[in-house]
Amino acid sequence: MLQEILNQFKEDVVTIYEPVKKEIEITRYLLKYRTRPVLFEDVEGWRAAGNIWSTRERIARFLGIPRNELLPLIAGAMEDPRPLREVEKAPFMKNSTGDFSLKELPVPKYYPRDGGQYFTSAMVIARDDNGFVNTSFHRIMVRDEKTAAIRLVPRHLYSMWKEKAERGEELNVRIIVGNPVHLLLAGAVSTAYGVSELEIASAMSERAFGKPLEVVNLGGIPVPVESEFVFEARITPELVEEGPFVDITGTYDYVRKQPLVVFERMYHVDEPIFHALLPGSYEHYMLMGLPKEPQIYESVRRVVPKVHGVRLTEGGAMWLHAVVSITKQHDGDGKNAIMAAFAGHPSLKRVIVVDEDVDIYDDRDVEWAVATRFQPDRDLVVVQNVRGSSLDPSAEDGMTAKWGIDATKPLKRKKEFERARV
Repeated sequence: MLQEILNQFKEDVVTIYEPVKKEIEITRYLLKYRTRPVLFEDVEGWRAAGNIWSTRERIARFLGIPRNELLPLIAGAMEDPRPLREVEKAPFMKNSTGDFSLKELPVPKYYPRDGGQYFTSAMVIARDDNGFVNTSFHRIMVRDEKTAAIRLVPRHLYSMWKEKAERGEELNVRIIVGNPVHLLLAGAVSTAYGVSELEIASAMSERAFGKPLEVVNLGGIPVPVESEFVFEARITPELVEEGPFVDITGTYDYVRKQPLVVFERMYHVDEPIFHALLPGSYEHYMLMGLPKEPQIYESVRRVVPKVHGVRLTEGGAMWLHAVVSITKQHDGDGKNAIMAAFAGHPSLKRVIVVDEDVDIYDDRDVEWAVATRFQPDRDLVVVQNVRGSSLDPSAEDGMTAKWGIDATKPLKRKKEFERARV
């Protein structure tokens, strides 16, 4: 599947034919070509690719929609998940083995102080005792030939693992690597427990391609047929050290005690391509940030009826800074939108609210709005001592201050702020 995707963008793809080492060297190429897909033909005997989804435009092009339709597509899929289509076979089932070593796979060590080789594009699929299937992103640090440490934040997979671990049991999972972008975006959304991310991906697939997501039943767990690599694994109650690791802000996250995962069997397509998702890259920004924009949108829409767009900015690692476009009906709408944005994405640290005539995808246009429509003593909102993002190195024990900029025109003086047009 990844080869077919890269073929769609062949005019953008940079192909590296010479041998490349998976430790640090792969990172240099991905940093050199930040916005272009890079295909490595020889990473210690394997093929790999990164920066595939490093721009909004490329993601939208693959899904067959304009850039500004990405938010409605994701939001619509979250509101109306669609059933999966189960099939008998998948291309990855052609190659199956228990005789493999994680150390010998093209799993990169991206940065010098990383704790080891890291799966960064891996999604974990698990089924709980009631039949609910959860799919989510997790970084996984290789320890030896068959074991790794998996980072679990206190969300759905953590709850499923904890319930098993407290009984001294292991959680059976499937780990998938190398997937199309609708699967990746669905794996990063935040939903209520019981809402299947695979069904959200299926809804996006129906809207974009006119067909549901196809899966195969692999030991009682549905696995997308489009995956390049699939691993049968189990997450144990045992805790081991995980980290350091460079996360989305480009700074090192610290060492924690995290669950030990044991890999048992590997499947892959013919001539597989390993998805090397560089931490702190534009691709990381897109896949982690885009699914949060609908949450901010829905939160702001509850207090301001006309919301035209939301953008998590690349300068804020598509996690900490946002721009929201609204049409004001009352002069307090800008500040209400600021507070609602913070509620919609609790990791958000700064938000700029602008009028509908400002292009939220143009940083210069947003700065122009701040320069001409904002006064700090009147339009600045500061919230002190609140929970923020654990990925923000300036926060202390998860506590931070947040600030909002109301760069909208005062309604009573609206004409004074209109741009000259020809």
